[in-house]
Amino acid sequence: MTVELNQPVADFTAEATNETTVNLAALKGKNVVIYFYPKDNTPGCTTEGQDFRDHHAEFEAANTVVFGVSRDSLRVHTNFKAKHEFPFELISDPEEALCKHFDVIKLKKNYGREYMGIERSTFLINAEGVLVQEWRKVKVKGHAAEVLEAAQAL
Repeated sequence: MTVELNQPVADFTAEATNETTVNLAALKGKNVVIYFYPKDNTPGCTTEGQDFRDHHAEFEAANTVVFGVSRDSLRVHTNFKAKHEFPFELISDPEEALCKHFDVIKLKKNYGREYMGIERSTFLINAEGVLVQEWRKVKVKGHAAEVLEAAQAL
């Protein structure tokens, strides 16, 4: 079952950097931003992570935790996180369980090649666990600031 706007998000548990297990139910009382991105160490994904990093204190002030998700391994995530000093955890989803839950695996085209991959998407879950906003086919520039505004409005 995939997530739906204005509906509670089903609980999930996922492995993340820093030997963290992310459990949605345990985050009740906080707003949660989950952003999905195609691949660590690529230009757009690096910029997006840096933008969320640069707004991290403001997200915290808005009672909001941020998680990045891709299919990369925890080892690759750990290096990516350290290299760019991300103050938030990155969730490894090699089996695409979370990707499918949020319906972000889409047919993509790159240099004439078609493949299934993560469509850059962000989801904002309120403190009660309800999906209150989603951004699909995200363009990186200005995106983190837009998500922050939405979180601050909750």
